[in-house]
Amino acid sequence: MANDEIKSISMRDVVRPLVATFATSLGQKSRMHSVIVKVQLRDGSEGSGECPTSFAVPNENAQVIRGMIEGIKPGLAGRSIAEYADITARLRKEYQLMPITVSGIETALWRAWLMSSGKDEWKWFGGDSHIIETDITVPVTRDEAFISRWVGRAAEKGFRAYKIKVNGNRENDIQLIDRVSAILQDTGVEFTLRLDGNQAFSVQSCLWLCDHVNRKRYPVELFEQPLKKDDHRGLKRLAGLSPLPIILDETVFSRHDMETVINEGLGHGVNIKIAKTGITQSLAIADLAKRGGLKLMAGCMIETMTGLSAGILMAMGGAAFDYIDLDSIHYLHHKNRYGRISVNGAHYSIDP
Repeated sequence: MANDEIKSISMRDVVRPLVATFATSLGQKSRMHSVIVKVQLRDGSEGSGECPTSFAVPNENAQVIRGMIEGIKPGLAGRSIAEYADITARLRKEYQLMPITVSGIETALWRAWLMSSGKDEWKWFGGDSHIIETDITVPVTRDEAFISRWVGRAAEKGFRAYKIKVNGNRENDIQLIDRVSAILQDTGVEFTLRLDGNQAFSVQSCLWLCDHVNRKRYPVELFEQPLKKDDHRGLKRLAGLSPLPIILDETVFSRHDMETVINEGLGHGVNIKIAKTGITQSLAIADLAKRGGLKLMAGCMIETMTGLSAGILMAMGGAAFDYIDLDSIHYLHHKNRYGRISVNGAHYSIDP
C-alpha cells in the first residue's frame, strides 16, 4: 500500500455573514455559503479546497455540491495523488455542469500532492513576487450613505482600484459611478475604476455607458463581461467598437472556451478564477491568453481564505496578471494573517 494513496475525503459547510450586501445584476446576498473539501493521504499529507456558491452557476448549490463529493469518494479512495491531474480531467468530463465543485476538489487534491511531494505552493506558481495589490468591489446599490461609508473606508485602507458593479439601468449606473468618483476625487488620491456588468448589457447600452464615463473623464480602465456569456456575435462586435478593454468572465470556463475567444476575437482579456476553472485549466487559460496578446485578471468569487489563497499565490507566483481582483476576504470579518499570507488593506504579502 503506497503512502501517496488517497486515504479519505471529507467536507464541511461554511456559512458566514457578509459585512455588506453583495449585489450584482444577477442577484444579491448577505451571507456566503461554501463547501470546504479536504483530502487526506496515507502519508499524513492533506490539502483543502473550496467550492463557493455563486449567482453565475446557480445549479451548484450546497446540497448538490455535497452530493457530488459524496458520490465520488469511493472512486478516489486508494488512488495515487500523483494522478490528481488525470482525476480532475475525468471529473471535468463527467461533471460538465459542476465546474466550481470540480475546481474545489482539484485544489484539495493538488495541495495534498504538493505537501506529499515537499513542494511550496507559492514557489510552484513561480515565486516571482512577494506582494500584490487588489481592487475592491462596490456592489450595485442606490444607497448613497452606504456608498459613502464603503468607499470612504476602502480609501482609508489604501485601496486605489474600485470595481463597480453596474446593471444596465442608466439612471442607477450613472448615479453609482458618479457618486463613487466624487468620493474618491475628494480624497485627492489617484484611483482607477473598473466596470463589471455581469451579463446585464446590450452592445448599445454598453457603448453608451463607455461614452458617458469617457465624457466625464473618469479613469475607467476596463469593462468586465457586459454581454450574455454566450452572445458571441455581440461580444465580437463590441470588442471591435468599445473604447474600453472588454474582459471576459462567465464566457470562459475552460481552455476550449479560451481558444474560442481568441479565434473569434470576443474580447481583450479574461478574468481567471481558480474557484471557477481550478488549477490546471486556469494555468492553461492564462498561457493561451498571454500568447494571444490578451490581458489577464486574477479574480475570485465570494469565498474564504481557503479558496482565495490559491488565487493570491497564483497571482504572486506568476506575476503575469494585469489586474488583481481578489477582494472577497474584505466582504467577511477577517484576520490580518493566514499562515504565511498577510492582509494589509489592499495588499497581500507572503513571507519568503
